[in-house]
Amino acid sequence: MSLKIGGTIEKVNGKELFYSEFAEKYLAGNQPVLLTGLMDDWTASKHWVSSNGQPNLLFFPTHFGKSKVQVADCDTRELTDQKRIEMSVSEFVNHWLQGSKGNHDVNGKSVLYLKDWHFVKEYPEYQAYITPLFFTDDWLNLYLDNYHMHDDLDADRVSNDISCSDYRFVYMGAKGSWTPLHADVFRSYSWSANVCGKKKWLFLPPQQFNLLFDRNMKNTVYNIFDDISETEFPGFKKAIWLECIQEPNEIIFVPSGWYHQVHNLEDTISINHNWFNGYNLSWVWDLLLRDYKEAKEYIEDIKDICDDFEGLCQRNLAANTGMNFNDFFIFISRFSLANVVELYYLRGELNSESSIWHCSAIIKHFALNLSSIRKTALKMKSEGVEGNLSIINLLEALSDPKFLKLCTGLGRIYSVIHEEENWSCTMKKALMADFAMYGSQVCSPEDLITFIDYAVSKLSSNCDEQNPLLSVLYEIQPHEQNQHF
Repeated sequence: MSLKIGGTIEKVNGKELFYSEFAEKYLAGNQPVLLTGLMDDWTASKHWVSSNGQPNLLFFPTHFGKSKVQVADCDTRELTDQKRIEMSVSEFVNHWLQGSKGNHDVNGKSVLYLKDWHFVKEYPEYQAYITPLFFTDDWLNLYLDNYHMHDDLDADRVSNDISCSDYRFVYMGAKGSWTPLHADVFRSYSWSANVCGKKKWLFLPPQQFNLLFDRNMKNTVYNIFDDISETEFPGFKKAIWLECIQEPNEIIFVPSGWYHQVHNLEDTISINHNWFNGYNLSWVWDLLLRDYKEAKEYIEDIKDICDDFEGLCQRNLAANTGMNFNDFFIFISRFSLANVVELYYLRGELNSESSIWHCSAIIKHFALNLSSIRKTALKMKSEGVEGNLSIINLLEALSDPKFLKLCTGLGRIYSVIHEEENWSCTMKKALMADFAMYGSQVCSPEDLITFIDYAVSKLSSNCDEQNPLLSVLYEIQPHEQNQHF
């Protein structure tokens, strides 16, 4: 069955693109794009690539050979993914070199694809690359540097679970290696930079995801180039795909919830991050809710004999996507508080009556973040997500070194994006006092909405009618602001 190709991915020179343009068109618009011109100074582009443009494979066993990595056997399916094998980097490179005379190797060896190597975590002193500005607003990896996404784990699974590490990866694969059709973990954004080699991407937007499921809505297509049964997958032939050929030194941005399948057309090394931020929180929630409803429907027939059916649904959701409703709530609650902390700091530094406060790009960015969190919490509330969520104690968080590190990291991100100097995160006594007066616990989406409204009211108490927080957070005009509180 041939695929319907509806177009290609836009290619843009990253050096000529402003952050605000990227954020509005691609982050907020949830659209893919191929970026050029952003990898010129990367160490990886020098050390990992031979003079002929091929992977410098011998560099890896020399410098990183003992590292244990997960390798996919591209010829063997295991459930919904490829079979995974653990081996050292040296063993992987030896396999690659032995099979270099043919894609499937005269010795009968399978095509292997090194995936999800947590390179940054393992070698923090070796700066292989600098994350491009467009991707620095990364709440996911900032959070995972300080917390686990999902803590309800068996002790023997903690070290290997998808929620327990970062999402900054190196991928290495010979020509012919590939990744089956999927949407990214957490339904996050991702970006993938080709250090060398060429890839072919096939994309399907989330609006068409239902076309990928079988008639029982329980299984999705594994390989879009297989002979797909119209009886089993009746909607598949209606899918309209976007195609992209990614060359060396190009970076592709993959939006939330876009299904994609990827093939290495040449021997390839790439750097990949999963991430999300205030721009796609709503998308992440929508897709998490969709996955929850699908998982719930899948096991509906055991509802009457299950003592804790909802708990089982949430455990399955975490196993399939990396987090459940509770994990997501804790995540957005902590970032809500972190954004408020940064605004309190700025109010002290800039003075809320100052003209700088009204025109500051950072102020508006934090306000947009709070607006996104608030809208997402409203969506959660509308879906009946109320009780049985973890309690976030605001005052305890303000004394938690991990949370303060999160705040500092968030401030540094926006100081880079908006080119502000001497950025830091200083706790103010007024902040502690305000939270003590408010009450310190947040344990439901409704509590979170109330907290954001309270914090904004305190931050706006001395502002004139040109308050950027109110105009961004509640989308109201200056002449209406004095009526809001």
